Amino acid sequence: MIATTLDHLRALVACDTRNPPRDIGTGGIFDHLKAALPGFSHTVTDHGAGAVSLYSVRGKPRFLFNVHLDTVPASPTWSRNPHELLVTDDRAIGLGACDIKGAAAALLTAAAHTSGGCAFLFTTDEEANDARCIAAFLRDPPPFDAVIVAEPTRAEAVLAHRGISAVRMRLAGRAGHASGDIALSDSAVHQAMRWGGRALDYVQAQSHHRFGGLTGLRFNIGRVDGGIKPNVIAPSCEVRFGFRPLPSMSTDELLGTFRAFAEPAPAEFEETFRGPSLPAGDIAAAESRRLAARDLADELGLPIGNAVDFWTESSLFSAAGYTSFVYGPGDIAQAHTADEWVALEQLQKVTESYVRIIDHACA
Repeated sequence: MIATTLDHLRALVACDTRNPPRDIGTGGIFDHLKAALPGFSHTVTDHGAGAVSLYSVRGKPRFLFNVHLDTVPASPTWSRNPHELLVTDDRAIGLGACDIKGAAAALLTAAAHTSGGCAFLFTTDEEANDARCIAAFLRDPPPFDAVIVAEPTRAEAVLAHRGISAVRMRLAGRAGHASGDIALSDSAVHQAMRWGGRALDYVQAQSHHRFGGLTGLRFNIGRVDGGIKPNVIAPSCEVRFGFRPLPSMSTDELLGTFRAFAEPAPAEFEETFRGPSLPAGDIAAAESRRLAARDLADELGLPIGNAVDFWTESSLFSAAGYTSFVYGPGDIAQAHTADEWVALEQLQKVTESYVRIIDHACA
């Protein structure tokens, strides 16, 4: 089966689905997917801004498999053409091979080696932090027992991960000559620095919180932009920051806390992206959903891995009420890197697992 999976992966890697620039259309990679899935009914939907989904169904499936096809832009430090798959003795190298076209190739092979019901949702907007495809799918969600989302998890079922929130905050000061003592209070940059100190101290104090092997709150001030020059009091400052809460932490409460650290209150405070944790819900709901996902992974014979810090769209399905976990080939350490690769052993193992899952659902 590995030879067939590599043939599909070679074709998928050759398709340019970099995101940005978000100019993915309804042909190209989708033509290959549809041709590789005879006997399926296909629905291709263009959601705009490079977000295209393909929903492919055969029979009466119990599970939905979801995998995104978009990749990050290729780093300038690639040693070769990133859209030409190179296969060595132990790995397949190419843009998206690890994150996560390897899983898509494995699903195509699994479909050809089974005859039972199965459903695939291929999407192209995961790397854009703009989940149009899944949001549209969930407006009228079909009944499935569970959703298995492919991301690089080293062929282990991941049952829990952090949520994510990205924020843009603008602080307003008052321009003036920096020789006066009003600079301490009127500078928007000074406000930002004081806010940053309070925020960092608060995050440090959350280290005792735990869920499913994860600890504490992840936080990053990614960009601070403001001021004019050293002898002018900064009239404005924009701060871009993000945090990754544990399952069961309230993102709304955390946003309120971070906003309150700004004195005076921010002129603007906008959450630009939010993704729920996996599993979604309060502490009781999250734990109940985690146990349901664990029982299903056990039923399917999948090894269970540790919770992870990175975010996946599995949480969107969990928030919609599905039992969901993450499972796919590759290691997140290889994702988004120059000369990105996935181990052949992982591709083989996951392809066999997908076959077993589809067959199990029909037993």
